Amino acid sequence: MTTLYIDADACPVKDDALEIAQRHSAPCVIVSNGGMRPSRYPGARIVTVADGADAADDWIVAEAAPGDVVVTADIPLAARALDKGAAVLNSDGREFSPESIGTALSMRAFKQHLRETGESKGYNRSFTPADRSRFRQTLDRLLKRAAANI
Repeated sequence: MTTLYIDADACPVKDDALEIAQRHSAPCVIVSNGGMRPSRYPGARIVTVADGADAADDWIVAEAAPGDVVVTADIPLAARALDKGAAVLNSDGREFSPESIGTALSMRAFKQHLRETGESKGYNRSFTPADRSRFRQTLDRLLKRAAANI
């Protein structure tokens, strides 16, 4: 059975993801470094990991299996999850793929360089209703595809 893993720290679509996972009867695991109130997410397994820069990422990678779906905006985590055979979806609805992850990693490194040199202030664009809609549609499609492959 396909499991949905959510890298929950600063994820704007936790509620949407849980709703869609429940509709597909897919187990949902919300992973964070803390601060999650379990009562807000009935039906989801809440995993709180130890403090640490990559503790949630490491936990997700250790648990994810081929056919699972991972929701994250963390590009290095996306690359690691893809290596495990999971489908990976950004919170804005963009699906990462083995073909696109190299470019995403390169752009991340380039933007980090611009921030470090002061050429960029590092502002992220706003999360929009169109992003939420695209996320919902893509997650629904990924879970349907996963169910068809079981």
